[in-house]
Parts: sequence; structure tokens; C-alpha cells
Amino acid sequence: MYDERPGCLTGLLRIVLLVWVYDWLQEHFGWGRGCSCTGIGCGLIFFLIFLALLCSMIFGTDWTRLGGLLWLGVG
Repeated sequence: MYDERPGCLTGLLRIVLLVWVYDWLQEHFGWGRGCSCTGIGCGLIFFLIFLALLCSMIFGTDWTRLGGLLWLGVG
């Protein structure tokens, strides 16, 4: 059987890369940068995407499957 879970070093590298990208996005487009969508709106959107990706990496959550179940109303 093929195990799709990454090793410890690969998982840590993915998280470090995700944090680096998140920090760069927040620095350039995130909280308090400009008005309207480029201010708190984009910062909040980036934060929610970051949390979803982080939970996916740590817990192995398949968001597409979860979204499909909620969309179809199947429990």
C-alpha cells in the first residue's frame, strides 16, 4: 500500500514554505495595506486560506471531499 502522508521533514518544510508565503502576502497585500479590498478584507481572506491549508497539512483534511458532502447534503 502507498501511504500518502508525508514524512516529518517534508511536512515541516511544507509548513515553513506556507508560513513564508503567508508572511509575504500579508506584508504586500494584507492587514492595513490600502483601502477597501486590499486592507482588512484581503488580510482576512489570506488568514482563512492559511488556516485551511495549515489544517490540511497537519491533520490531512480533504477540503474538496468535505465541501462535496456539505454541498450534496450527505452526512
